[in-house]
Parts: sequence; C-alpha cells; structure tokens
Amino acid sequence: MPDHKKPHDDRLRKKVEADENRKMEARKEGDRGVWFGFGMFGIVGWAVAVPTLLGVGFGLWLDSVTDSERSWTLAMLLAGVAVGCFNAWYWIKRESEHE
Repeated sequence: MPDHKKPHDDRLRKKVEADENRKMEARKEGDRGVWFGFGMFGIVGWAVAVPTLLGVGFGLWLDSVTDSERSWTLAMLLAGVAVGCFNAWYWIKRESEHE
C-alpha cells in the first residue's frame, strides 16, 4: 500500500469507529424493555396523527373560504400524511442511531 492515505480511507475509518462506539454504548445500556417500545410506538403514532389532523382542519377551513372545484381537505389530508410519515421516519432514524 502506498504511503499516502486517501481521504476516503480516513472517512471510512472514522465511520467504522463511530459505528463501533455507538454499538458498544448500546450494549452497556442493555435492553430498553417493552415500555420503551410502547413509548416509541406512541411517539410514532402521534408524529403521524397530529400533522394529518392539522392538514384536514386547514383543508376544511380553505374549503369554507374558497369557491374551488378542488377539495382542499383531500389535498391537505395527503400533505398532512406525507409530513407525518416524514416526521415518524425522523423519530425512528434518531432512535436507531442511539442503539
């Protein structure tokens, strides 16, 4: 192997070290238990439900103040579900990085 290090070699080494340290910390913490799972399930549920309901409410309000042939309620429902799914993905990703 040549004497000079390639930048991607250094990045790979740092990434592997970070992953190893994260796994070692997770092993020290041990199993989080069933209550942690229920709590996470609740967070994910609320992360989807709240933006969905806000989207429906906003869509109903838009439908009441505009004379549009299109349904703002349906459009905002879909937007709320999309935001909620992104929000749930964020929470799950954040927690999986701590394991």
